[in-house]
Amino acid sequence: MDISSAPLASPTYLRTHWWVPLVRGLLAIVFGIVLFALPITAVFTFVIIFGAFAFADGAMTIVQALRFAQPGSGRWWVTIAQGAVGIVIGVIAFVYPGLTATTLGLLIALWAVVTGIFEISTAIRLRRSLPNELFLIIAGVLSVAVGLLLAVFPLGAVIGAIYLIAIYAFVSGFALIGLAFRLRRS
Repeated sequence: MDISSAPLASPTYLRTHWWVPLVRGLLAIVFGIVLFALPITAVFTFVIIFGAFAFADGAMTIVQALRFAQPGSGRWWVTIAQGAVGIVIGVIAFVYPGLTATTLGLLIALWAVVTGIFEISTAIRLRRSLPNELFLIIAGVLSVAVGLLLAVFPLGAVIGAIYLIAIYAFVSGFALIGLAFRLRRS
């Protein structure tokens, strides 16, 4: 089956459900604002907020995949896998809020890399039906880059991650909002 014929990459689906990346983008921006507002020493609060964000983003992604999957399409499982990773990472953050700085940095790094890989995969399919689309590619590349940076420097990541992830959330959020409005206009 041709990847471009998958329901999540079809022009009709994308135009009809333009609001999904809009909501994801708004969630990312709110997450970034909350991170800038918190004191750097509030790592516990950061863990809970990150867990809520990862869980909500994962749940919304799974709902999107299940609600709009077409029988026999064969590609909806990728979106479910992306959502499942977000939910699992969110639950881990809630169950073990006292994570060490190293573990927290690695947990966020894993989530960012996996999310970025799935976003890049979706963006490649999306480019076949929406020419010159760069917003989701930007979001995916940023996710992978931030994840790799956090994996290399996990101890320094706790303090730096608050600001780095806030900036990432803003840029990624605005990229997803840009995608949503571009889809709405198309």
